[in-house]
Amino acid sequence: MPKQRSHARPQQQTAGPWVIDTRDIGRRPGSSRSYHRVAPAPEGFGFPEVIGVEVGSDVVLDLLVESVVEGVLATGTATAATVGECSRCLDPLSGTVEVRFTELFAYPDSATEATTDEDEVSRLVDDLIDLEPVVRDAVVLALPQVPLCSPDCRGLCAECGVKWAELGPDHAHETIDPRWAALKEKFGGTEEES
Repeated sequence: MPKQRSHARPQQQTAGPWVIDTRDIGRRPGSSRSYHRVAPAPEGFGFPEVIGVEVGSDVVLDLLVESVVEGVLATGTATAATVGECSRCLDPLSGTVEVRFTELFAYPDSATEATTDEDEVSRLVDDLIDLEPVVRDAVVLALPQVPLCSPDCRGLCAECGVKWAELGPDHAHETIDPRWAALKEKFGGTEEES
């Protein structure tokens, strides 16, 4: 027997952990609700190849969603584990990023929605708010663009590629001015001949 198709209007994704349905709160200013959610990190939570939140890892969201005159105000924190590598010595790094965010999602046909550009303020769509872009922006701004394993990391020796922290204080490489190298070979011999 063939399946019957529903003729109902297709719903926007409401079950995702990043999406909050504000119909639970209503539109009376001052009404609010707290949420605690764990959402999988999508792509783009950091700087590729440097530091960020791994795709699929847990992002813990604690927030308060409150109805205000012009829309819905979402205030909260997001916490996630980070991975990356030191920009100087290339050692692996791990840590935690915790960001605070506050975002107004304007009601359709509100004064805020009518008087701001599309990219200036977030908007409710079918009474839903999507926290993913807000949290992504906050996480990217909180992460260091040049992560270091320690503030005094000296990095790698440019000649041999070994970490300076593992080399002795007398570590050095003999450098010969290229203009004198030919004379040394002709008159002084090479190190192998000595």
